[in-house]
Formats: sequence, structure tokens, C-alpha cells
Amino acid sequence: MTAAPALTLANVAEHLRDDEIHVWRLDYRPADGRAPLLALLAAYLGIAPARVVLASGEHGRPALAAGLDPSLDFNWSHSGSHALVAVGRHVAPGIDLECLRPRTRALQIAERYFSRDEAATLAALPDAERDTAFLELWTAKEAVLKALGRGLAFGLDRLSIAGTADRLQLRRLEGDDVGAWQLQRLDIGRGLVAALAWRGGERRIRLATLASSD
Repeated sequence: MTAAPALTLANVAEHLRDDEIHVWRLDYRPADGRAPLLALLAAYLGIAPARVVLASGEHGRPALAAGLDPSLDFNWSHSGSHALVAVGRHVAPGIDLECLRPRTRALQIAERYFSRDEAATLAALPDAERDTAFLELWTAKEAVLKALGRGLAFGLDRLSIAGTADRLQLRRLEGDDVGAWQLQRLDIGRGLVAALAWRGGERRIRLATLASSD
């Protein structure tokens, strides 16, 4: 099998296939705002970053404005000094990222906002494992909601996620067929928890890092 070409800003448009989702890891600095995101999208669109215009959906999900490539969609998330951007064609990806840190109220939050089975799963875990498990559920839920085009107001208890060592599984999504969804854990480095979701068939996920301009 021939290895896929490494992703660079010079070749992303050429190498984004309809059966793929590209996931970029990049540095995040609040002072830069959306500039790195716009530069990345510009490479896929083949235009200058200044010409990339974003719009917001009904529930605030960012998207390319009308007049740009309608086949291209994206989603992004940032936490601390890290960011992830997912880009695909003919698919609406949802991605979420969190930095791992102690969460003293993780179980209380789950019991109030998560589904009953998720809260019970977290309650049964040793304290040392609960923070990571909580964030895995949180990022997976956020990824699905972003792909759905909804925010937290949709209700975190209206979808249920199960996680094992091997995979994440969407077990319930109110008003939708869970069999139509894909949910993937992203291994992007120690201290970071991330998930990617989309509605549709299986796709290959290609991970790349966008070097800082410093």
C-alpha cells in the first residue's frame, strides 16, 4: 500500500478526498483570534485568507459563507494553547478538544447534566480514572452536538455515549438514528482529550500538525 502524502498547506486542496476528514493540530493564542483557522481554510479554498468569510448557523455553528465552496465544511475547537480543526467534503464534522486537568465537580456535573447511564458509569470508577473518563464523554458529546449543528442547549442528557479502551460509541441520540453516525476518539498527545463525530459513512481520518509561525 502506498503511503498517503504528508499534508502541507501547499497540497491540502489536492489531497482532500471525499472519503477522508483532515484533522489539524495547531497552536492557539487568543490574540490571533480566527486568523490561523482562516489561513487553513484559505489553503483548501485556493484563495487569500482575507477572502474567507464565515457565517453562523441557527445555533451558532461556524460555516463558510455563501459563495464559497459548498462541498467544504469544517469545525474547530480550542483549549488552553491547543486547537484542532477538522475539514471534510460533503460532511459536517464536529470536533472537540479539552486539556486534561483535575475536575473536582466532574461527578456532580455528570449527575446533573449527563444521561443516567453515563453518570452511573462515572460513579463506579476510581477517583484516579474519573477525570479522563468524564472528559472523554464531554468531548464526545460536544463533537456530536457540533456535527448536528446544535449547542449545549440541546441537552447533554438527550444523547448517551459509551467508551471502552478501543472505541467510543454513540448509543442514543434523541430524534436520530445512532447507526448513521461515526464517533472517533483522537489520540493527539498526552494531557489532551479529543473526539471527532460526523453523520455518514466511515471515513479515513488524517492527522497533521500546522507549525507555528513563530
